[in-house]
Amino acid sequence: MKKYLKKSIHSPIENTLQVIGSKWTVLIILELQKGVRRFGELEKTLDGISPRTLSLRLGSLEKFGVIDRKVFPEVPPRVEYKLTPLGKSLEPILKVMHTWGSNLKK
Repeated sequence: MKKYLKKSIHSPIENTLQVIGSKWTVLIILELQKGVRRFGELEKTLDGISPRTLSLRLGSLEKFGVIDRKVFPEVPPRVEYKLTPLGKSLEPILKVMHTWGSNLKK
């Protein structure tokens, strides 16, 4: 994973944001916490995401080792995505973010 990160001179928090800071990325991770998903399932669940953006975010998460992509040799091709152990390790971080966001005054 580290070879893909830009060198950070400020903090490891910047490294984390490089991985999960893009729009839609956290929502993709939250959906994959529920289990294995196919591209079309993710696209339907994430209302408003374009196929191009979903593809880019999935590619980035795969590059960073957060998700695994499994291609089945079928016609038409079937591709499934699931969290890796590294991706699953984000769960407590996202829970803390949820709690923090819930405490903001509206």
